[in-house]
Amino acid sequence: MTSDTLDEANLASYIDLLDQLTRGEYQLDALDEPTDQLGQAVFRLARALAKQQQERRLIEHITAQINAGLLLDDILDLLYDDLRELIPYARIGLSLVDEAGETVTLRWVKSDRAVQLGDAYSAPLASSSLKTILETGQPRILNDLEAYLQAKPESHATQLLVAEGMRSSMTCPLVIEGAPVGFLFFSSTEPYTYQAAHIDVFKQIAAQLSVIIEKGRLVSQLAAQKVRLEEINEAKNTFVGVAAHDLRSPLSIIEMATSLFDEPGFTLSQAELETIMTNIAVQTRHMRHLIDNLLDFSRIERDKIEFMPKLVDLHEFLTKTVKEHTPIAEAKGSTLVLNSELDASDIIKADPMRLRQIADNLISNAIKFSPLGSKIEVIGKRIDSGWRIEVVDAGPGLSPDDQAQLFQPFKRLSAQPTGGERSTGLGLAITRPLVEAHHGEIGVETALGAGSRFWFTLPTAGLDADS
Repeated sequence: MTSDTLDEANLASYIDLLDQLTRGEYQLDALDEPTDQLGQAVFRLARALAKQQQERRLIEHITAQINAGLLLDDILDLLYDDLRELIPYARIGLSLVDEAGETVTLRWVKSDRAVQLGDAYSAPLASSSLKTILETGQPRILNDLEAYLQAKPESHATQLLVAEGMRSSMTCPLVIEGAPVGFLFFSSTEPYTYQAAHIDVFKQIAAQLSVIIEKGRLVSQLAAQKVRLEEINEAKNTFVGVAAHDLRSPLSIIEMATSLFDEPGFTLSQAELETIMTNIAVQTRHMRHLIDNLLDFSRIERDKIEFMPKLVDLHEFLTKTVKEHTPIAEAKGSTLVLNSELDASDIIKADPMRLRQIADNLISNAIKFSPLGSKIEVIGKRIDSGWRIEVVDAGPGLSPDDQAQLFQPFKRLSAQPTGGERSTGLGLAITRPLVEAHHGEIGVETALGAGSRFWFTLPTAGLDADS
């Protein structure tokens, strides 16, 4: 029978086939390929419906794996085995965009060939062609990777893919609630492998993967926050014990000193009285400093700290600050010197009280941890963006472990004060946010056994009135 003829038997068989399609039965393997136009149309419909059913079952399978709580790597391994029924490939890769949206990193890859473009490969997103895919939200098909590489020889990722034997690729963005998550890549060893027909199922798979990736990120963030909260809680408990001891000690000294005045018939010489009063004043200042630090840290934690910007002469500020710390250094036989290139023209808008708090913490630490008879240097210099203040000590320096804990609250480092001074462990934790509030930076250059150079910068813009 020719393709233009249709007898009643063929018509009946096509009606029966359509009934099967209505029931969701798409198996055509036992049937001969028809030659008439109606039969061919029915067979094309059956094949399309069969493919849609296969795609739907695969998506349902992926969804079930996600809901079953499988890890991302396990789901990707399953995809690599199962997707061949729908999409041809010799390689699948998954890249993630960092939370800042600046860098894309290859998170997972599996290939039939020896991998050249491996996981942990990363590149700036801004300079990558992937950024366009995120902006459009549409998959990209490269039918000839060798030709693409000739047009863009600077593409290192494409160089590695071609070296791996891949000749075509399809890339789809992973997006959830409008935010970019990453990319899923299919690659084939044959050119012109991918067609527009693959895109719909590809986008469905990408949507499901976006969900599991986001879930994984949230779980990781919650776990990290839980660990962090536990660490802070433990550190706070430790600090409360230390702070209670630090408050009890000066209170005991004050109580003991004042109790002398209650002793009947007990008399003190003028020199003894001055010594006791000086000691009471020192202990009171220490307690006030401890309490002020606790209150300031609490305000910083709650973002409630207030700033009162004024014009500050940095040269005058440093000169006065060093002068007031000099007696403390001299009490330990040490020398505190100011080496500054600043003058009366170096004016910044800053909160003078908070600026003094920053300098006090750094200078007092330098005196506190330097050996008796040391030289401590305060340096003021101009830099392109403003000013840099440095405090150089002759202390023991900081180990890598200590450096990792710098500027964190409730941390006491391995170095001990050299004159029996107390340390609350909050000074640097308060100093950093105060510097950052002035739009500056703070850091340290140090090595174990070689002293430390703490520094902070202040930009010319200074502290805005509404900061």
